[in-house]
Amino acid sequence: MITLRPQRVRRIVALGAHCDDLAIGAGATLLTLGAVRVDVLVLSGGGTAREDEERAALKAFCPEADLRVSVLDLPDGRLPAHWERAKDALTDLRADTDPDLIITPWTGDAHQDHRGLATLVPTVFRDHLTLGYEIVKWDGDLGRPSVYQRVPDAIAERKVELLHLHYPSQRHRPWYDREAFLGLMRIRGIECGARYAEGFHVNKLTIDLAGG
Repeated sequence: MITLRPQRVRRIVALGAHCDDLAIGAGATLLTLGAVRVDVLVLSGGGTAREDEERAALKAFCPEADLRVSVLDLPDGRLPAHWERAKDALTDLRADTDPDLIITPWTGDAHQDHRGLATLVPTVFRDHLTLGYEIVKWDGDLGRPSVYQRVPDAIAERKVELLHLHYPSQRHRPWYDREAFLGLMRIRGIECGARYAEGFHVNKLTIDLAGG
């Protein structure tokens, strides 16, 4: 298992099709970021109680960050019909920031909104390191991630605690529970020689072994 430690990450763009996507897919990673600028764009839930949940949750997941959150009101499950508006939102975000890292859904996600957002990202952020997170669900679309963020036990527990605390609207879902969230992190931890980890997919990565 090879570990590469990049230079300081100062700016991050974090993207979600729905409120809670980011926290489920990359909540432990967000908890490790520290004092960085995080620009968040969520495509749906704007103007509803879901937006209130998301803003409170992200403050808890990124307590030290310079956090900037935008939540749009695209209808859930209808991203293909609102492609232009989603693309415009990403374009506006790109004009405002040049991130060191992008966290987004991955292109193999079975949910059309997640997959659509992942497909749009490289059309706007063309030269950026992009990590695609995974979300456990009934579709059975979990793949084989190639990048892992190892997660200390306390951070894994904190992620689950915050998911339960800040998204009461989702607690009724059969997959939204402690066992599912810790279980996936445990599996990804096994795959990278840790107890817990979050897995990500990367399509393109440039390295500089000479350090120049």
